[in-house]
Amino acid sequence: MMRSQFTSQNMEDCRRIIRLGSKSFYFASLMLPAQIRAAATALYAFCRISDDIADDPKANLESVMRLRDRLDAAYAGRPFNHSADKAFSDVVSHYKIPISVPNSMIEGFEWDVTGKRYETLSDVIDYSARVAGTVGVMMSILMGRRRAQTLARACDLGVSMQLINIARDVGEDARNGRVYLPAQWLEEESLSQGELIADVSYSDALGRVVERLLDTADLIYYRGVTGINELPGSCQMGIRAAGLVYAEIGQKVRENGFNSIDTRAYTTKGRKLGLMLQSARNFLDDTPCDTSEPMPEIEYLIEAAATEKDEPFGDGEWLIELFSELEKRDRAYLAREKEQASVLIGQ
Repeated sequence: MMRSQFTSQNMEDCRRIIRLGSKSFYFASLMLPAQIRAAATALYAFCRISDDIADDPKANLESVMRLRDRLDAAYAGRPFNHSADKAFSDVVSHYKIPISVPNSMIEGFEWDVTGKRYETLSDVIDYSARVAGTVGVMMSILMGRRRAQTLARACDLGVSMQLINIARDVGEDARNGRVYLPAQWLEEESLSQGELIADVSYSDALGRVVERLLDTADLIYYRGVTGINELPGSCQMGIRAAGLVYAEIGQKVRENGFNSIDTRAYTTKGRKLGLMLQSARNFLDDTPCDTSEPMPEIEYLIEAAATEKDEPFGDGEWLIELFSELEKRDRAYLAREKEQASVLIGQ
């Protein structure tokens, strides 16, 4: 029997949140199996609205406490009256996602609103593990993959994506009074976080710091993508597509001369569709999963979520019932997307 919270209307609302606020994930999610796409959409919608609350210039510790209240309520089965909270509540219950994982994400948002200073690369990775590595761990759990090695690579992929985000958003963040570049790296270039906020302007020295961060992101990214082959075959193309979209953003920053002050790197819809096709061509990539130990900054997440063996890949009757209800809408929407893709490719 379908659970009352995970309704068609709640899913429509979650999908709208993702379509507007997380376009890269939304495009990649179109390649996931329907049941995983539904659960992942609910998960991302809750993360998206939480991130938006933390990014509000008026956000403070009270805002973060409110997020923790929402999280606790969702895990208690009494979610707040919001579609994302309701759907998220059923997902974390069904997939047995430890509350410490999303709670760590909210801790990262707390660091945002308190203006935490990031002295070293390790500090930046520590932050990235919270706001993005956690999402990688939760996505792996949705796909039934809970062995430590697979979770570590999923977390790596999330961390690398966040480092790319930081490199892309240096100017935007500084204008909002936030700097996520390692203070030590800035000081080595005779720069400072305070000066960057006071005078948001590009310099070759700042470009070298951005380049250094992207180089680090690349190393973690290439280790992370080796874990994709550990995922169920039907999920691999979607996750690979998400990785390719973020790698493309990093490449755009490089093409812009590492100047993310005056220009914000992005990928067009047409390019995203091309990367989705590329992920399909890379489906038979047989690169073995990297067996490196987890980075020290993510060990606690792996310990919280790992089990000795994977879970069966299946989602239960409550989701299957929902899919039959959503199937017609999904087919109609995907048909519109394919039509738009044909127009773009033909241009």
